[in-house]
Amino acid sequence: MTSTPKMPPPTVGFLLHDVARLLRKRFEQHARDFGLTRSQWQVLAYLDRNAGIQQGALAELMDVEPITVGRILDKLESCGLAERRPHATDRRIWQLYLTEKAGPKLEEMRTLGELTRAEAFGEIPAAERARLLDTLERMKTNLTAACQMPAAERQTRNG
Repeated sequence: MTSTPKMPPPTVGFLLHDVARLLRKRFEQHARDFGLTRSQWQVLAYLDRNAGIQQGALAELMDVEPITVGRILDKLESCGLAERRPHATDRRIWQLYLTEKAGPKLEEMRTLGELTRAEAFGEIPAAERARLLDTLERMKTNLTAACQMPAAERQTRNG
């Protein structure tokens, strides 16, 4: 008789990665008919919250290379959804903005995001959802602070 090997319980890192991957996949399934990629949606969302941001700063927020953001912006500009504008006092700097045409696309995106989150949360009670979000926010705060610290200080502080 062959026994099934016992798997260790999943770690928070693996679970977060899997949930994030599945959220992206499901959002892409919903968004397929809207003519934009998830990366393009992501740029639109960041520009909505960060009007006037520079390309390098946007790339840093997205954790991608500036050339990647540049290609996405080229496509969004050709669709009339985003634009590069010269900085008021520094000719070398281009600032990024959404166009008016992006407004309806953002609303579609928000609706798809709400649908995707509703599917993910399913029947999980509101109190549990709130607790999860609070815990994730605290983890993010902890990790953001840890990433600012030199490695030697992190090791001294944590062990």
